[in-house]
Amino acid sequence: MLQDPLFIIAAIACIVVAVILIRGISTFGKEGVENAKRANKYMRWRLIAQFVAVLLILVFVYFRSEGG
Repeated sequence: MLQDPLFIIAAIACIVVAVILIRGISTFGKEGVENAKRANKYMRWRLIAQFVAVLLILVFVYFRSEGG
């Protein structure tokens, strides 16, 4: 499974989501309007990245269940 390019892409997408989440949470603890805007921006990017990651996982599962 580690040789499968689709699995590697899906795993990288999950790692990207985790990194964006950590960056966003770290900005929530800081005070200021600018940090609040930045935290909301990170969370929006996280939602987009999470959507892409879930789609990649579903594509991976679909193609592997077909025996492809």
